[in-house]
Amino acid sequence: MTTKIWVDADACPVVIKEILYRAADRTGVLLTLVANQALSVPPSRHIKTLQVPAGFDVADNEIVLRMQAGDLVITSDIPLAAEVIDKGGLALSPRGELHTTENIRARLNMRDFMDTMRSSGMDVGGGPPALSQSDRQDFANQLDRWLAQQK
Repeated sequence: MTTKIWVDADACPVVIKEILYRAADRTGVLLTLVANQALSVPPSRHIKTLQVPAGFDVADNEIVLRMQAGDLVITSDIPLAAEVIDKGGLALSPRGELHTTENIRARLNMRDFMDTMRSSGMDVGGGPPALSQSDRQDFANQLDRWLAQQK
């Protein structure tokens, strides 16, 4: 069985998608972007889209349903990353953070803690900073490592 790359595409930055498109064409790994809206992707037999209905966690649930152990999932969603890891996959954030069995629980706990703080009315700051050039490089490096292991 061939491993695949799945993308939680609704929130994935365009520059990261472009890195993934080039990698899919270069290596022949099947790339599937899952979103609740129509996506425009370059024509390629290695790049597919899957449009799911709008709704809370619909795309996430579809990714978990379809992915297999060993597949790579690109997501910023920590709960989705945890489910992917539980199913034997790997989860990589668009910032190049590889989520693993060793670090996902701590990240999930921190996410839940921050959610609790926000819901109690505390100001815990805005969202994440803009994607930097070093984030892009970290992502590309992690992706290249994973692709090299697939050969």
